[in-house]
Amino acid sequence: MQSSEVGACWEANAENWTRFSRAGYDVYRDALNTPAFLDMLPPVAGLRGLDLGCGEGSNTRRLAEHGALMTAIDIAPTFIRHAQEQEEDDPRGIRYVLGDGADLPFEDGAFDFVTAFMSLMDMPDQPRVLWQVFRVLREGSFFQFSILHPCFVPPRRKTIRDEHGDCHAVEVADYFYETDGQIETWLFSSLPRRERENATPFRIPRFHRTLSSWMTMIIASGFVVEELREPMASEEAARLYPTVADTRVAPIFLHLRLRKPKS
Repeated sequence: MQSSEVGACWEANAENWTRFSRAGYDVYRDALNTPAFLDMLPPVAGLRGLDLGCGEGSNTRRLAEHGALMTAIDIAPTFIRHAQEQEEDDPRGIRYVLGDGADLPFEDGAFDFVTAFMSLMDMPDQPRVLWQVFRVLREGSFFQFSILHPCFVPPRRKTIRDEHGDCHAVEVADYFYETDGQIETWLFSSLPRRERENATPFRIPRFHRTLSSWMTMIIASGFVVEELREPMASEEAARLYPTVADTRVAPIFLHLRLRKPKS
């Protein structure tokens, strides 16, 4: 699958994705994934940052709230439109750009850090994207990204629940089957029935890679792995937001921070 086809999928998803996520239905993001990502993030106040695959800009705005001077890029025009409209209504000094992660329209060494919240695994040419990120970072700076955990969320995953509906195990399969744009269809699990009945499911192109493939790509790009985390919901978070309780059995997300070495 080419970038143009990926962009078409996300453009088709963008209107409902923006509406549903801003209504609070992306519980994994809001209750676990983004807070864990920001907890791992080094101080960014005053730094020039790029948010890669920014979507409708929610996480980009969180970075700006931490004092970063943010630029953000996405391949879907509707995401960029919604992000820009929110920036006009409530300015955070963010510049939004329509573009492709495999061909970043920025000069070498333009940024002090780059982030990618759950976007890199949806890009077709991940080695080239890593190379592009490496290029636009200044020496000594970092790239932090989150992806679906390749070991525990391969192309086939099933949550095993007990008689009370609580997750007690997960079943995984096809881990070694690396996909190149396999379309997955779903909606946020917390979406109310009235919304679900009338909503077109998201069509997500999946580019699954094994953990060893990710490490091979990272090493080849020139980055050094600095930190790796597997977010798990606390007991309190699992009680308040039962949707994320399955992350106490096995991780769903993998967070990595890479560093561009100094010469």
